[in-house]
Amino acid sequence: MGEVSHKSHRAEYFKVFIYLTVLTVVELIVPNLPLSKFAKGSSLTFLALGKAAIVGWSYMHLKEETKWLRFITLIPLSAFIYTLVVILESLYR
Repeated sequence: MGEVSHKSHRAEYFKVFIYLTVLTVVELIVPNLPLSKFAKGSSLTFLALGKAAIVGWSYMHLKEETKWLRFITLIPLSAFIYTLVVILESLYR
């Protein structure tokens, strides 16, 4: 049988590590900023959502999946958006 070549993902994983590190440092800085609780909470929520997207895209290999499977992964995102809208609606009622 023929040999199967293996592509190293080291450089790609290192980039992802750097992105996640930067976002984590920003998450540590946000609570100390002179912002409202809502702004801090929103910022931390979106940073966490961004980190989850990066992990899903890179480490769970969503970038290599079919378009349909990637579309299905948007369902939890739509639930998040719905929850956010309901929370905002109740805050400004």
